[in-house]
Amino acid sequence: MVIHLKDMIFFGYHGVYPEERKLGQRFVVNIALETNNDNDIHIEHIDDTIDYTKVYNEIKHIMEKEQFVLLENCANRILNSLLERFSLIQQITVKIEKPGVPINGSLSSVAIEMNRHRDNS
Repeated sequence: MVIHLKDMIFFGYHGVYPEERKLGQRFVVNIALETNNDNDIHIEHIDDTIDYTKVYNEIKHIMEKEQFVLLENCANRILNSLLERFSLIQQITVKIEKPGVPINGSLSSVAIEMNRHRDNS
């Protein structure tokens, strides 16, 4: 099974430039959480799956309460936290988009995407 949380919008204070970390800006986060497909048939209660409201709240906390110079650091923090807190996640992909980019040029946004899987060894 794959659980998607799409187009979550947060206001955070992340960026290379001090002004970005002082003024803040919007970020768009998309996440895909993959579980073991063999367990899908046994899902009957919230405890049998991943509570995506808890996932959302964890991402919200990281995006809005913590501060990162690089989006890559932020993505790593999200990946590590979710793998630690939700044992049913086997693989996870996070994409963080930054619509307001301080680049002297025309583009709608920049984004980074990272993927991690649980090491079951």
